[in-house]
Amino acid sequence: MTRVLLAPFTLLGQGSVRLMSGLGSWGRLVGDSIRALRHLDVWVPLLVGQMRRVGADSVPIALFIAMFTGIVLALQASYTFTGAIPLYFVGVLVGKTMMLELGPVLTGLALSGRVGANISAELGTMRVTEQIDALETLAYPPLAYLVVPRVLAGIVMFPLVTALAIAVGITSGWLTSLALLDMTTHEFVRGLTLFFETFDVWFALIKATSFGFVVTSIGCYFGFHTRGGAEGVGRSTTRAVVVSSMVILVLDAFWAVTLL
Repeated sequence: MTRVLLAPFTLLGQGSVRLMSGLGSWGRLVGDSIRALRHLDVWVPLLVGQMRRVGADSVPIALFIAMFTGIVLALQASYTFTGAIPLYFVGVLVGKTMMLELGPVLTGLALSGRVGANISAELGTMRVTEQIDALETLAYPPLAYLVVPRVLAGIVMFPLVTALAIAVGITSGWLTSLALLDMTTHEFVRGLTLFFETFDVWFALIKATSFGFVVTSIGCYFGFHTRGGAEGVGRSTTRAVVVSSMVILVLDAFWAVTLL
């Protein structure tokens, strides 16, 4: 009976130990990667290629999501404001929501599925086929070769992709307002600029930069710690996406509390 009563606490304790162990291992990977920055001859030639894979190749899915997000925001705002609030406040809602919340977060979540999964699967396959072990045996810095260019590419490209997504989301909201809500460009722009602050843009870029770091570093972490062949690669890929998505939501709340 006592064992049954203590079982939930035992599971909680074991989960806490695994969480702290994982955080420690991830922190060690990040620290070792920072020290690996000194190997400029290794990671610099790879950086542009990773920026293309992380950023440029992710633009279509990010813009697709942003376009329909802007359309839905404009339509829902017009439905909510009907008969109560001037219609030009549609511009306020579309602009503020895309810049402060949905633009960075939806882009981050979409890229966690695309970029994080890709990195984890790629490095996980290299781990189970012993390619990473071969690099270590040859005294070639695996972190400088595999982790540093991917993480730096995420830090640089996530804000750029997010900025494009925000612009497309606002544009699609504006076109929806013109076509379906009988608004004029002047009315939409009036609402868009009514409560606009330059910090809104910086806030979105700060969040996107942090999302880029966690998505790529977590993908690298799970890829590096893959075990168990093909099944282990699939397991690591799933964990990378799930954990990255959860951390993005936690960071979203953290930045809202600390910066707003």
